[in-house]
Amino acid sequence: MQEWLDTTIPEIFWINKFFFVHGFLTGAKQNYAREFKIPIDTMTIDFTVIKDADNVEVPQHGVLILGMNMEGFRWDHKAFICGESDPKVLFTSAPMVWFKPVKVVDKVTQGIYPCPLYLTLERKGVLATTGHSTNFVIYVSLPTDRPKSHWIKRGAAMICALSD
Repeated sequence: MQEWLDTTIPEIFWINKFFFVHGFLTGAKQNYAREFKIPIDTMTIDFTVIKDADNVEVPQHGVLILGMNMEGFRWDHKAFICGESDPKVLFTSAPMVWFKPVKVVDKVTQGIYPCPLYLTLERKGVLATTGHSTNFVIYVSLPTDRPKSHWIKRGAAMICALSD
């Protein structure tokens, strides 16, 4: 954090290192809203999975995120969509995802699985005084060729912090 203050913000953020993820994501939306003079309540976050994380170009708006784990499914790097878990594999690392601020009307809603992102494996929380859940973060839109119900039945979710 001190390095950010002394130099510049990182190009890639590890979401599992933040204490208050909601505030961080709100800040990303606020930066965009202020620059383009858009009311923040007309905005949301959309998501793009990054194909080549080693050679990613840092976006002008939004944030590149790492540090998420997938439970109940995996990322299929060949088909570039959500895929079935491999046998006896409980968790896999999620790919890098660009969390990009967009107007609500511009958010992609077709061909995606709105995957819940939780801070912990508990998958439950309480409503904090900030109005946010103490565990649920956001629904991350991931490309899929299956209906949403397919992934819900498998309990597909992303988790920031695993127990081990």
